[in-house]
Amino acid sequence: MNQPWIKARRWGLGGVVAVLAAALMAACGGGGSSSSDGTTATTFASGPISGFGSIIVDGVRFDDSGAEIENEDGERGGSDDLQLGTMVEIEGGAIDDSTGRAKALRIRFGSEIVGPVASVASDSTSLVVLGQTVELRPETVVDDSLPADPQAWAGLVVEVHALMDASTGHYVATRIEDKDNALLFKLRGVVAELDTTAQTFKIGDALISYAGVTDLPALFDDGLRVRVRLQTTQVEGKWVAVSIRSGVRKVEDHDVARLRGTVTDLTDETHFEVNGVPVNASAARIDDGPVTAGARVEVRGTAKDGTVIATRVKVLDEDDDAIRGIELHGTVGDLNTEAKTFVLRGVTVDYSGTLIFKDGAEADLADGVQVEVKGRLSTDRSTLTAVLIEFED
Repeated sequence: MNQPWIKARRWGLGGVVAVLAAALMAACGGGGSSSSDGTTATTFASGPISGFGSIIVDGVRFDDSGAEIENEDGERGGSDDLQLGTMVEIEGGAIDDSTGRAKALRIRFGSEIVGPVASVASDSTSLVVLGQTVELRPETVVDDSLPADPQAWAGLVVEVHALMDASTGHYVATRIEDKDNALLFKLRGVVAELDTTAQTFKIGDALISYAGVTDLPALFDDGLRVRVRLQTTQVEGKWVAVSIRSGVRKVEDHDVARLRGTVTDLTDETHFEVNGVPVNASAARIDDGPVTAGARVEVRGTAKDGTVIATRVKVLDEDDDAIRGIELHGTVGDLNTEAKTFVLRGVTVDYSGTLIFKDGAEADLADGVQVEVKGRLSTDRSTLTAVLIEFED
C-alpha cells in the first residue's frame, strides 16, 4: 500500500523553504538586531523546511548565504542540519516587496521528539513514540535513513519534527528520521499530573521522573510547556529526566511576522496560538474562517511584547497546502522528455500531469535551464508531481 508522504534523501542545503509555523527564536528585542554588514533584523518567520533554493518562508525568499545557524540550545549548526521537513525559525532583514526577497541573519532548528517507536498503526498513518501519538500526513517527510515500510520502524529510535494538533493532542509530523546514535531522548510537551511527592509528571502517556533535576523552570506546574531531555532507559516504568527547560515560545519585537501552521490553543477566534506562538487577531481580517483548534492557518502581522499582532489570518484547506507543499528553485538536470521527468536539487520532478507553465512552455525545458517548481508529493514517495513550473532568469 503506497503512502502519501515523500521518501527524502538527506540533501545538503544552500537554502530552504519554511512554510508552516513552528517555534519562535529568542532573538534581540526592540525591533531587531544587526548583522556584521549592517542589515537589521526586522522580519520573523518560522516553520518546517519544505523545499530548496534560498530560504523561503510564506513566499519570501531569504538569502541564507551568511546566516548564523544554531539549534534550540544555542549550539552552532550547519547547512547539513537543515533538511526537508526540519523545523526552523528565521530572523531576517526587511522584505523587498518588489522582489519578495530578504536577507536571513539567523536560523534556528529543533525537533519535538527523539525516542523509540513503540508501535505503528496497522494502516501506517500514525505511530507512538515516548507515549505520544505521532500522525503521518501527506506533507510528512520520511528520511531515507529509515526503512521504506513504516511497519519496520517499531523499536527504532527516531527524531520527529512536528506540529501539535490541539483538537486531538497528537503530534503531526513534518519530518521523521533515524536517530539510532542518540545519547539522550527528548520530548517537548505540556506538564500534566504533576506529583511533587513522587517527583513525577506526565507528557501525554509518558511518565517522567524529575527526582534528579535540580534546576526546574519557573512556575513548574501542570499546564506548563517544557522541553525535557531523558535517559535512554526507563527505571521502574518511568523515563528519567536529565534536564527540564521551559518550552514556552518567546517572540521578540519585529516589524514583520509571518506564521503558517496549526492552531495549538484557542481562547476565541481572535486569540489563539499557532504551535505555541501567541496571536492577537482582534483587528485582523480573517479569511475562510472560523479559526478553530487544530485548524491550519496563515498569519501575517507584527511581533510586539511576546505576541504576533495579526493584520490578516487565512484558514487553509488541503488545496492551499498542496500548492505550497514543495517549492524548488534550481537548474534542470537529467531531462527525460519521454518520461517527462527531470532532476532539480536532487529531487525527481514529474511534469507529465496537468500543470501550469509560466514565462515559458514545455518545449523550453532543457538541462541547465533555471526553473522554479511547485508541486505535490507523489504517493510512492519517489517524485515531486509538478503543478507549476516557472522559468527564471
